[in-house]
Amino acid sequence: MDRKTRKGIEKQLGYRFKRAAYLEAALTHPSYRHENEDIEADNQRLEFLGDAALGLAAAAYLYQEFGDKDEGALTHRRSKLTNGAALARVGHTMDVGAVMRFGRGEEQSGGRKRASNLTDAVEAVIGAVYLDGGQKAVDKVFRRLWQEELIRVAEDDMGNPKGELQEFCQKKWKISPTYRVEKQHGPAHAREYVCVASVKDKDYGTGHGMTKRTAEMEAARETLKTLRGEKT
Repeated sequence: MDRKTRKGIEKQLGYRFKRAAYLEAALTHPSYRHENEDIEADNQRLEFLGDAALGLAAAAYLYQEFGDKDEGALTHRRSKLTNGAALARVGHTMDVGAVMRFGRGEEQSGGRKRASNLTDAVEAVIGAVYLDGGQKAVDKVFRRLWQEELIRVAEDDMGNPKGELQEFCQKKWKISPTYRVEKQHGPAHAREYVCVASVKDKDYGTGHGMTKRTAEMEAARETLKTLRGEKT
């Protein structure tokens, strides 16, 4: 792997490898090793390790973020963050297929775009990060690469409170609610936003989230509770 390619991947990960060999192995398909006797490692063993490290990163995040959910609900959300579909989406976003090493047969049969290869490579990269930097580094990469998946889980859990609040305000007063960012803090890979929802220039609900969108959704949900006379 050339220096430019490695740096490009590291930039996406937000992590710089101390031992580049781990990353190179993570991006080596077994078919390439089988065709090159001088290659000692492919990504199969790293895939096994990455699966476990990713599961722990997801579990820790969900435990902290969803304090009101029971074990079953947390398990369901972890599955949505770590299943093949989610991994393939992350791999596609990273364009990991473009930088993998494949054997001739796998290359010719469309291996660079095959979802299973993207999934395996992403798990292997997480395994490589774990070996190089430990679980703390994995947690950092998880929050960075899985932002869209985390938003997806949060939105599935919340429904569409912004749409409901818009409809409520239009029907009752023929106006729209407004939102503003009250504050934002934390590093880029773990940014938290605090947003406030207002109706008729009065603040009603406050929401927290990894993105402005999820924070606004929580603020809208709290505003709806208040406007409908429900307990907050």
